[in-house]
Amino acid sequence: MTALRVFFIGGRISYRALFNWLHPTMYIPTMLGSPLFQILFFAYLGRAAGVRDDTFFVVGNAVQVCCMSALYGATQTIGNERQFGTLAPLLATPANRAALFLGRALPLIVNGLIVSAFGFVCAWLLLDFDPPASSIPPLALVLVVTVCSTTAFAMGLGAIGMRARDVFFSSNLAYYVMLLVCGVNVPFEELPGWVQSIGRSLPLTHGIEAARQVAAGASLSSVSGLVGAEAAVGAAWGVVAFCLFRLFEAESRRRASLETS
Repeated sequence: MTALRVFFIGGRISYRALFNWLHPTMYIPTMLGSPLFQILFFAYLGRAAGVRDDTFFVVGNAVQVCCMSALYGATQTIGNERQFGTLAPLLATPANRAALFLGRALPLIVNGLIVSAFGFVCAWLLLDFDPPASSIPPLALVLVVTVCSTTAFAMGLGAIGMRARDVFFSSNLAYYVMLLVCGVNVPFEELPGWVQSIGRSLPLTHGIEAARQVAAGASLSSVSGLVGAEAAVGAAWGVVAFCLFRLFEAESRRRASLETS
């Protein structure tokens, strides 16, 4: 019961305390406005170039914009906690570490789903994007798996904030690297081989491809391999993230690294 309270209540309180974008005047332009204009920009750019139809760019970018919440949120979850001086007292408690770590990921997952769903809805209203109604449930499932996978990767970057002085550079870098190598706006098979190797090891790549096929009318069973690969990538990054969290926690006890500016 205590672990569940740490997971749900602790994660919610931490999220409310650390993020100033929760106020509508910050949330709307930051979490909704910026992703929407990204979707519109690449959709109209694709139209002008005649590379692919609107659906290709809408799906790629509407899935990718979950990174806005996951990457920046995860790095701030650890980075701001450390900067505000509350991380060291938190780690001094006997709280279950898995519940502590995963509880901070849950609000990021929920917010990532909201951002991506908003992007899909706006694209349906404003662009030539009209997937069949039967594709919506499997598309939602693919989106959930992809957002969870991306958040797991992001928590690994956040864990580095327990050691690094400036972890926010890494979140910016990761956002644009994933935009380039995960097949968001360029067909994945047309990327160089070494770039494809990087993309396959990152979240988003398999999820975006599965989402595109589902939006085109494919059944969930036909993309189960892609969904499974996305889940496996996310699980691997989740293990890496938690191990880094525990490693840097142990290091902080030996070297007082949390107090190093």
